[in-house]
Amino acid sequence: MSALVGSVTGAVEGARATKHVRFGSIDPAVVVLLKQLDPLIAVLTFFACQIVFGVRPTPAMLGIALIVFITSSGIFGRSARNSDLSLPLSEVYPRILLQWSAIVAVLLFLAFTFKASGQFSRAATLSWFGITPLALFVVHSLRLRAHPLLVDLAGSPGYIIVGANNVGFELFRRLPKKGFLGFFDFRSADRVAQVIEPGQLVGHCRDLASFARAHSVTAIYIALPISNVPRIGEMVRELRDTTASIYFIPDVFAFDMIQGRLVDVQGLPALSVCDTPFHGMDAVLKRTFDVGVAGLSLVVIAPLMLLIALGVKLSSRGPVLFRQRRYGLNGEQINVYKFRSMTVCEDGTDVRQATREDPRITRFGRFLRRTSLDELPQIVNVLQGKMSLVGPRPHAVAHNEQYRKLITGYMIRHKVRPGITGWAQVHGLRGETDTIEKMRQRVKYDIEYLNNWSPWLDLKILVRTLVLVVRDEKAY
Repeated sequence: MSALVGSVTGAVEGARATKHVRFGSIDPAVVVLLKQLDPLIAVLTFFACQIVFGVRPTPAMLGIALIVFITSSGIFGRSARNSDLSLPLSEVYPRILLQWSAIVAVLLFLAFTFKASGQFSRAATLSWFGITPLALFVVHSLRLRAHPLLVDLAGSPGYIIVGANNVGFELFRRLPKKGFLGFFDFRSADRVAQVIEPGQLVGHCRDLASFARAHSVTAIYIALPISNVPRIGEMVRELRDTTASIYFIPDVFAFDMIQGRLVDVQGLPALSVCDTPFHGMDAVLKRTFDVGVAGLSLVVIAPLMLLIALGVKLSSRGPVLFRQRRYGLNGEQINVYKFRSMTVCEDGTDVRQATREDPRITRFGRFLRRTSLDELPQIVNVLQGKMSLVGPRPHAVAHNEQYRKLITGYMIRHKVRPGITGWAQVHGLRGETDTIEKMRQRVKYDIEYLNNWSPWLDLKILVRTLVLVVRDEKAY
């Protein structure tokens, strides 16, 4: 019996070993190379500046060039994977500038740490710092214009889309039109005539294999619903008698996705339907930014915080700090710190939101709330790892329990650490949420933040927050 179990286990393990799936690209080689030019441009501009200023090559220069290539590959590589070719030029340059600033910061840190700045020409280095983002922008502009041409030059294989539906139409919109041979579907032409252009439905799925052989089809994209798995399996078996590459396109429109992306789960592909944006290096970037900025801010504003604490103590009776239970990452309860601005410290099952001219707010507290200075102790929460500088604002536990029953997807905002400021706050949803619709709008912006997070979005929110602190009339 044990021998039988062992043989079955071995067979299962062997089957699993053959089901490892790798992640890659189907772009032509010339297009893939086009997307990876940024690190090379950074290195080329480095050497060009050295030559222009008459600097002789040294081993240190080669070392810097290698560091630049490795660092910029990691930073620019993320954009290449996320298809920045689809972004308008007005959004590209700010992103390039921020990415290049991060690379420069790394280089300056290394130069300071190893006392190596004296080995390089300051004029050449400063010129390089200024010229490189311009060169990257020019290259991106040329790349944007050359991309369709290069795709055509690389050869447009004849391809078929199986599935005359929303997924198939969206795929058709994104793929080059040259080489498109038509749609196939299990439905007849009269059933899809209202949603497809005349002549584009060229056949029924039962005739797909013979059509592929007769027309030397190179690629077949299957965009059928997952409910058709048995019929898809039969069709794929028939297509093995052709030389076509076969790709299955999942119906991503079936879900209201948060951070939708393909991920690798121990060699098996998975479609992320609802996830946090902070995995891998993104999590490291986010936490490093939080700790660095929060630590520096705490050192700078420590005297101001002492003065505020004294003002709170002298203006009314009670503790200097107000601690309130709120939901943090993954819905776990945390204690959030604020300078006390009221005569009460409510943290029970019924917490009343502050309103304009609220009699519970002290005179000094009104100033603190108006300028958001009452939020400064949350910098400590950031350093503790319970909060972030930017993220969905945490609500009192009592409010969470109320709104999670009223607003669909409310708890999704807890897939990330709560923030001192957030995307909703810089869109005017700061302060009291006296209606369900206002809270629904706040949640909408929080989920939008989760879907579109990037380091430069965090910077944008922080800058806009500083502007709002000065002139926002909704803070009270």
